[in-house]
Amino acid sequence: MTIALTRRSALALATASALAVAAPGMALAEGWAPQKPVEMVIMAGQGGGADQLARLFQSIIQQEGLSRMPILPVNKGGGSGAEALRYMEDKRGDAHTIMATLNSYYTTPLRTDIGVDIEEFTPVARMALDTFVLWVNADSDIQTLDDYVAAVKAAGDTWKMGGTGTGQEDSLVTAMLEQQFGIKHTYVPFDGGGGVAKAVVGGHVNSSVNNPAEAMGFFKAGKMRPIATLTPERLAAFPDTPTMTELGHPLVYWMQRSFVAPPEMPAEAVAYYTEMFEKLQQTEAWQKYASEQALLTDFLSGDALQVYFLEERAKHADLLRAMGETPTGS
Repeated sequence: MTIALTRRSALALATASALAVAAPGMALAEGWAPQKPVEMVIMAGQGGGADQLARLFQSIIQQEGLSRMPILPVNKGGGSGAEALRYMEDKRGDAHTIMATLNSYYTTPLRTDIGVDIEEFTPVARMALDTFVLWVNADSDIQTLDDYVAAVKAAGDTWKMGGTGTGQEDSLVTAMLEQQFGIKHTYVPFDGGGGVAKAVVGGHVNSSVNNPAEAMGFFKAGKMRPIATLTPERLAAFPDTPTMTELGHPLVYWMQRSFVAPPEMPAEAVAYYTEMFEKLQQTEAWQKYASEQALLTDFLSGDALQVYFLEERAKHADLLRAMGETPTGS
């Protein structure tokens, strides 16, 4: 069974206005401003794509003077992000906490009853859509997707796919591959995407479906090999790597890179953080990083972002059902 999750405007990338370079030290609109350091919760462990991006954003915010108070990143990745989600729920009404999200923002509440409804959370900004690549060690004999499928089948249940936890995005992509090709992996979880990439390079696992940013350093060092991407078109960062679709397997999956706030955050605080991220997405540093790391910049905020979140939650519920799971509340 073919499963493909797409966004409503998969190829609607940032327009020319999003490429305008913001001036350093630009001030936000007059009005409400944080009165103490702002906690940036990261619902994943250290070293992965979510962690890297959150800390990049923190650095750009500081360098460009986009916040009147420091932004303090803190990882809360326990329980596939359940720790972070509960923490944000308990921060209801707080004006000094925001959270960097990924797709476990949907899947964790769908897989585990943690007393959280993301519809009550406050949408702030979607900064980008991240992509997925099937990777192997560069020393492997595997050169093509056909080689990969044959190798996994030959290995039986001994083929190890590295990931960041059951129910996390890479485990869903792994399930998609298994359903599409009739193969089986032994899924080996790590604390973060950085650890997964190191495990591939070290030979502790046979493959991964890391985001580009998590494996880019090893790729440039000639230690990891991309086999195929789960994108509609080839990525500029990997022009010689085919998409699953062009190989006859329409598997497409996106990872949203967004920020939300606790339920009932005051409207003036929401406006402040939304403007902060609007200015951030215009900076040269962000546009350069996104291009180099194969991120699709696609800014969204407010009600439109909440609609997107709820649509994606429904799509992920369908995906979990296709995998044989019953989402909570179903």
